[in-house]
Amino acid sequence: MPFALLVPHLGRRRTRYTADMRTACALLMVLCLLALPAAAADFDSYAFVNDDGTLNVGNATIELYGILIPATETSCQEFVRPVACGPRAILALKFDIGSDFVKCDTKRRKADGTYVAVCTAGGRNLAKTLLRQGWAAALPDAPYEYKVLEKMARARGIGIWGIAVHPVYPRHRPPHRREHPRDGAEQERH
Repeated sequence: MPFALLVPHLGRRRTRYTADMRTACALLMVLCLLALPAAAADFDSYAFVNDDGTLNVGNATIELYGILIPATETSCQEFVRPVACGPRAILALKFDIGSDFVKCDTKRRKADGTYVAVCTAGGRNLAKTLLRQGWAAALPDAPYEYKVLEKMARARGIGIWGIAVHPVYPRHRPPHRREHPRDGAEQERH
C-alpha cells in the first residue's frame, strides 16, 4: 500500500505541490517561448514554378529574395519532352530546378501571405543562378554579391542583358515576317 494513502495529509500536499509545479513549469515555458525570436518558416519540398517567377513549395507561394524576374518573351524548349513553352526566364528557372527538391529559408512574409525566401535546389542558390545567367535583376536591398552577379551578366551580354534572340515559332511563320526580305521591296518598285 502506498505511503500517501496511509497518511492522508501527505497525499493532499503532494497533489497541490504537483499542480503548482506543473503550473509554474507551464508559465516558464510560455515565457521562454515569448522571449525567443520567431523562427523562420522553412520549406523543403518539390516546387512548381509559376509564370510570374514565384514558386509553389508545399502550400506556400514564395518569391526569391533579392531579385526581380522581368517579363521576357515566350520561347519553347524543344529538346525536352513534352515541349516546354513559356517566358524564357521562367523556363531557365524550371530547367535549373529540374527534379531537385527546393529548400527555402524565409526572410519575411508579405501582407498578401507570400513568403520572400532564399531558395536552393541541388545545393545551388536559385537567385544567384538566375543572376549569373542574366535572367534576373538585383533589387536595391539585395546582398552585394547579387549586384556583382548582375553586373557580370550585363558585361557578358547574356540573358535579358544580351542581344534579343527571336523566339522559336512552331512550324509557321509569324504574320509580321515576309517570305523574303526583297519581296516587299520589289512590290513597292512595281
